[in-house]
Amino acid sequence: MQQTLNPWITRPTADEPAEETLAVAVPPAAAISAPLRGMVEPDAADRLASRSMVGTARLWVVGTHGGAGESRIADLIESARSTDHCWPVLPSGGKPRVLLVCRADMRGLTTARNALTQWASGAAPEIDLLGLAVLADAPGKTPKALRDFAVLVGGGAPRFWTLPWVDAWRHTDTTARPAMRGYQRFITDVAALATATNP
Repeated sequence: MQQTLNPWITRPTADEPAEETLAVAVPPAAAISAPLRGMVEPDAADRLASRSMVGTARLWVVGTHGGAGESRIADLIESARSTDHCWPVLPSGGKPRVLLVCRADMRGLTTARNALTQWASGAAPEIDLLGLAVLADAPGKTPKALRDFAVLVGGGAPRFWTLPWVDAWRHTDTTARPAMRGYQRFITDVAALATATNP
């Protein structure tokens, strides 16, 4: 697992704690943490719809395409719910915390780019976007062109995680948390973000 902040807009500080200390802290957001003035929204066909959600959740997991893994990720994080590929709108008018999820193939990354563009342009409902999680789409190493595209797309999110392939999900209907270190770190990071108080 790898969490990356956009290198073009984020500079490490000299007094930044070591990586082991960050494991228990809330990961910092990149400079892109809210919609940007002047950003052009994607075409209507490339936008995610909005849906009024019933019930509550600490975190809403939004898959940017079918098969993104939003249900799997929602199962891993306490008090998280999937939205069926829609931006959540709360009847109470609150600002929901959202995690975008996609697969690491061209279709998944393109839909994630469209969703991030929609959010950055202000065309999405008002949300607290925590970041983007990119799940491996196949066993083995992701091709370089897709890895590079994932980093580019992830640069448009406040935070960015890449998650490895989980073979057990292909063969069983388990909801157990993967033992891989990358998933453990991701779950810890997102749980901390989902429960953190807003500044």
